[in-house]
Amino acid sequence: MKKKKTSADENLYQNEIVHRKRRDSNREFAVIAYFFIGIFLAMIAYFTYFQVARSEQFINNPYNTRLDSFAERVIRGSIVADDGTVLAQTRVDADGKETRVYPQGRKYAHVVGYADNGKAGLESGYNFELLRSHAFILERVMNEMEGKKNTGDTLVTTLNHELQAVAYEALGDRKGAVVVLEPATGKILAMVSRPDFDPNTIVTDWNAILANDDENSVLLNRATQGLYPPGSTFKLVTALEYIREHPNDYKSYSYDCNGSITVDNYTLHCFGGSVHGTVDLKTSLEKSCNSSFANIGLSLNLKKYASTSEDLLFNQDLPIRIASSKSRFSLKPDAADSEVMATAIGQGTTLVSPLHMALIVSAIENDGTLMNPYVADRVENSDGKVIEQYDPSAYGQLMKQKEAKILRGMMRAVVTDGTASALQSDAYNAAGKTGSAEYGTTKGESHAWFAGYARAKGRQSIAIAVVVEGAGNGGTVAVPIAKTVFDTYFK
Repeated sequence: MKKKKTSADENLYQNEIVHRKRRDSNREFAVIAYFFIGIFLAMIAYFTYFQVARSEQFINNPYNTRLDSFAERVIRGSIVADDGTVLAQTRVDADGKETRVYPQGRKYAHVVGYADNGKAGLESGYNFELLRSHAFILERVMNEMEGKKNTGDTLVTTLNHELQAVAYEALGDRKGAVVVLEPATGKILAMVSRPDFDPNTIVTDWNAILANDDENSVLLNRATQGLYPPGSTFKLVTALEYIREHPNDYKSYSYDCNGSITVDNYTLHCFGGSVHGTVDLKTSLEKSCNSSFANIGLSLNLKKYASTSEDLLFNQDLPIRIASSKSRFSLKPDAADSEVMATAIGQGTTLVSPLHMALIVSAIENDGTLMNPYVADRVENSDGKVIEQYDPSAYGQLMKQKEAKILRGMMRAVVTDGTASALQSDAYNAAGKTGSAEYGTTKGESHAWFAGYARAKGRQSIAIAVVVEGAGNGGTVAVPIAKTVFDTYFK
């Protein structure tokens, strides 16, 4: 017989329902509360991260038009070379009119840039630093009270005034670029691009520059933004890939060069019709044998070849704070033999900037480690006190130490017995790779290249990349420019 519910049982049941509803309600409330607490904590974390890591980058973004409002309270700071030579400064006349002047004129036009009609070069990349003032606090307070502007901070660069001048004169009136840096630190010592412009008259010359820009690309910093077929300098990449695929037997490579190679009706000739005879890998690079390197290219795993090129920063942004272009390597695994052969000798669709080639040879000289390239050494206030110091930092290991050592030996042979023999000197040991990179549709037109380094006891080694547009033979044209720079540095 079913027991009848009492009023006490009913009350107990009702209370249990009420408690259950309260628990469910509390649980929902807790979930919502924790959700909003989580959002709040995430916002606090991002705000802290933004203030510490991203705020300066955001403020210094060239698209941030509010940054120039800092100029209402600060006289734009100076830019100087590593020895204090003034590269850019703001002069203020008796009426308070400010004029940005560049005492070295065209010599530093592209790397220092300009601050009128937009901004370029260091003037753009370090706009924020130049519009800050860390003058003595009482001086700033007094200036604020009197309605005067404060003196902006000074950007001290890594640029070596003597090397910059020598590189500029050595390149002369020819189109091209020169980049010089320290492999062990990443300091950029010189950066030249021609044709150039006078930053002092950029405003008045602007329309004329733009009218001729299709022909000369005067505003383009060829050192960082110019993209060229690398020619035989790219054989360093091809050689590295061959060494990686044959780590134990690369020395046994052999090829009989008769001056050309033909595969599937595509013929590729050695430069100048040279016949190199029997060559190994080292001699192939030393003599810059196109036929041998085309043969090497055909033997490579194309996926691994592409991977090695990306290890060396192709198809990637270069780690530098001034405007630069991505170098391009686009060889696909199913590429035709003719395309593979052309790519292996630095032709085809591969493009590279002079800065990028300087970084590759710099990593080779530095046991495979690439240091982040930088042009700004420190920021000082008007009294010379260091406000911010930019120290050397490693980008990463581009290749193994053993691989770098092998390539150094091969590059040294290019100087002692090969196409860069003009670089032999008692003052230093040079190594590198020459190149003659064909371009356009007219056969025989080529850019002259050299990429390499020099070292001497008791001195930091330096790396260099030189390209001279339409100049032909790298050993004849680009190498003498590198020699002038090396001779000056190691004198």
